Amino acid sequence: MNYKDVLKNARENLNGSCKVCKVCNGIACAGEVPGMGGKGTGEAFSINVDALASYKLNMRVMHNAKDPDTSINLFGKDMRLPVFAAPVSGTTLNMGGKFTEEEYIDWVISGCLEGGIFPMVGDTAVDSFLITNLSKLREHDGKGIAIIKPWKNDSVIEKIKLAEEAGAFAVGMDIDAAGLITLAMHGKPVGPKTVEEIKEIVNSTKLPFILKGIMTVDEALLAVEAGVDAIVVSNHGGRVLDQTPGVAEVLPNIASKVKGKVKILADGGVRSGVDVLKMLALGADAVLIGRPFVTASFGGEKEGVKLYIDNLYNDLKSAMVLTGCNNIKDIDSRIIYDNL
Repeated sequence: MNYKDVLKNARENLNGSCKVCKVCNGIACAGEVPGMGGKGTGEAFSINVDALASYKLNMRVMHNAKDPDTSINLFGKDMRLPVFAAPVSGTTLNMGGKFTEEEYIDWVISGCLEGGIFPMVGDTAVDSFLITNLSKLREHDGKGIAIIKPWKNDSVIEKIKLAEEAGAFAVGMDIDAAGLITLAMHGKPVGPKTVEEIKEIVNSTKLPFILKGIMTVDEALLAVEAGVDAIVVSNHGGRVLDQTPGVAEVLPNIASKVKGKVKILADGGVRSGVDVLKMLALGADAVLIGRPFVTASFGGEKEGVKLYIDNLYNDLKSAMVLTGCNNIKDIDSRIIYDNL
């Protein structure tokens, strides 16, 4: 199997819920929520891709970075490269329904672990999906992270306990799902949180806690105040609020204020190893990738997921050679071209 085969199979298996475009930029699926698109005009999805593409790299070839080390350690876990599979759930809601949630999440988890990275498993409007996801995580010795929707606090805390029982090594909440249309359609009570409410959730667990959905400096500082261990700079893939800036646009300012106080993860438009490199240079410690893991799993099952990770690894390593980075810590703003 090669990756062209994976994409061809995915196009068939996603039953029209995703066009598997040559460039996954949200244009062909604009407004398709439920589905794989971005909300409204779809611009909050497409601008993630465009913002990241707008940054160019300084190529340097006079150095000793001949065999770069792409590995990192986050949340006490060694990883082959600084990438997590984002918590994407909802096969019957968003992905055409050909495969079950159990099949899909098993392919993602097992493919990630074979590829040397870790998966995040998610929560959605169908209550049983989280149970399925956590059950599969338990089968893989809890080697992953559980991200819970912003339900009422008692429900969030209850689901965190389920994640702990499944052996997850970190937990989190995608607070940016507060306005997710697929949840509203099912009458699910999600909403924003105060700092005090977030503190209550953070204090309910001894596991590292990740707050996903930060897009402004002021909320990054509030997340630090709330005591979270990591934030994810994310607009939820453009699926919750139309007309936001791209993640790559806001990331540098956020990193300038909270880098070192919390771990900074970022998602939004990351497709290749070069994109991973750019996000790290803009201030992220690691990235999340969402839709491409759906495509890889629907097109090649766990082998497709592993193949995609291998492609990311090879692309990132090559890009590190050509920008003079011996390891992940070497990646900084120096590699970003500034024409001012």
